[in-house]
Formats: sequence, C-alpha cells, structure tokens
Amino acid sequence: MADATQVEDKITEEISENTPDKKRETLEEMLSRHRKEATDLQNKEIAMKKTAAKGSKAEQKAKKKQVDEEISKLSTKLKERHAGELASVGYSSAADGRGNLDNLVKAIAGVSVSSQADHSKPSKGVKRREKISQQEAAREQRIQEEQTKMVNDRMIESEKLEQKLTPLGLTINEIKSDGHCLYRAVEDQLALHSGGSSPYTYQELREMVAAYMRKHSSEFFPFFLSENIAEEESEKSLAERFENHCREVESTAAWGGQLELGALTHCLKKHITVFSGSFPDVEMGKEYKSADGTGSSSSSIMLSYHRHAFGLGEHYNSVVPC
Repeated sequence: MADATQVEDKITEEISENTPDKKRETLEEMLSRHRKEATDLQNKEIAMKKTAAKGSKAEQKAKKKQVDEEISKLSTKLKERHAGELASVGYSSAADGRGNLDNLVKAIAGVSVSSQADHSKPSKGVKRREKISQQEAAREQRIQEEQTKMVNDRMIESEKLEQKLTPLGLTINEIKSDGHCLYRAVEDQLALHSGGSSPYTYQELREMVAAYMRKHSSEFFPFFLSENIAEEESEKSLAERFENHCREVESTAAWGGQLELGALTHCLKKHITVFSGSFPDVEMGKEYKSADGTGSSSSSIMLSYHRHAFGLGEHYNSVVPC
C-alpha cells in the first residue's frame, strides 16, 4: 500500500525531527514534547485509517490490517524512545520500576496509540475523532460509488447512441458544456448546412427563442404552467414568472429544454431530430421536413441528448456525418 508507506516515512521523519538535541531538556519540556508526539501519531493513525476505508470490502480489510501493523510498529518505537528518554532523567526501567515507568508513558500519551498489547479504554475524544473519520470515509465511499454509477450510466448511454447513429453514418460532434449547449449545437448544425459559418450565433438564437415565446405565449404558457405552477398563485404572478423565464433564455446561460426546442423549430422553420441513448428519439417541426419527406441531413437539424454526460445535468451535442 504505497500511500500508507509514504505516511509511515513521513511519521518517521517527524519523530526524528522531534528527537531532542544534545542540549539538556527539562522534565516538563520532555513530557510536553512526548504528549505532542503521541497526539501526532494518533492523528496519523486516524488519517491512515480514513485512507484505507476506500475500495471494495476485501481491499479495505487488507489495507486496515497493513495500517494496524504499521501503526503498531511506529507506536512501539515511539514508546521505547520515550521510555529511554525518561530513564535518562531518573525514571528507572528496571523490573522494580517498570510499573511506574509504563504508567508514566501511558499518562503522557493519554491513551494507547494502537499497541496490540495495550487494552486501555480510549478516551471520549478519541472515540469522537474516530467516529468523525469513519463518517467522512463512509461519505467519500458513497461519493465514489455515485461517481462510478454515473460513469457506468454514461457508458451505457453512449453505447446505445452509437448503436443508433453508426448504421446511419452519423457521429457526435462534442459541444462545450456551459449552459449554452443546446444553442451552440444548433449553431453548429446551421454552420454545417451552410457549408461555412452559421447565420446566427448561439446568443442570437437565444434572443430569437425568447422573442418567439413572448409573441406566441398562448402556445407555450400551458406547457410552462404544467412544469412551474404553484398553489394559490395568481395569473399575474404566473405571467411574471413566464416573462422572467424568457429573460433568462435571452440573457443568461440557463439550459434549454423542450419549450426552447419547440420555439427553435418554428424560428428557423427547420425539422429537428433529437437522438437519445436514454429515451426514445424525438422529432419536432415535422411540417418543415424536406419536400421528399425524408428529413435528410441537408435539411434537418440533428442533435443528441445526453442525460448522464455530466454530473450537473443534461447536455446536447451536434450530430454530424461520419
């Protein structure tokens, strides 16, 4: 376990650094230093156990065993050095004085730092710190599991999309994830159709969508209400919320969804197909399909919808010929 070995090296360095110089140390200074060294080792033990509480149960078990062995070894070394230093200032380590010396060493440490032979009861402070470290380790484990699940969901979604697009000779052109992805993806499609640059920037598309939604509010208002209505809300306040939504569309990086896609298809008079690996594909603006009714790539805007692309939420990309 490389991380644990590095921690052990660091502890050894710190213990070496804390070893007193040749100059004489008072008993009070020595006891104070011993207490600090014991506390430092105790904190290191908690940190190492926290690091070990990751991975599968088998990995955690193996890491914990290695941590226990390493901490036991370091604890023994530290106690031996403390005993030697205490003996040098008059505390005998002979058989008749062993009990007093051991008690003094334990008193300095406050509690045992994981010595396998020491069965003294941990203090409330130690128990509290261990509980906190266990809670933090469990939280990090949950985060790790959620991230793993998100990666797996993303892979499944990508594979399903690829299975749909490859037979059609299509692939995904990645679009920047910044809240403007829907409008940037449409801008990319318009540039593809024109063979050069898009006639509209993503910001101009946002402004067009907001203007269209305001002008045709009766078409969008019912759908907006179904997603945003609250109890005992007046018609005036709902209208204000719809206007606020339109302002967000035109002047912020608010994500675009089905309402905005509906507005885009009418603003541009374009048929839009949205491919997805998580949901059935969606077609909007079928009345704007090409004359032959095929809705070919030369006339249709083709996007891909990704539910699991990023941790923050939904995402749109542009779909282009391979």
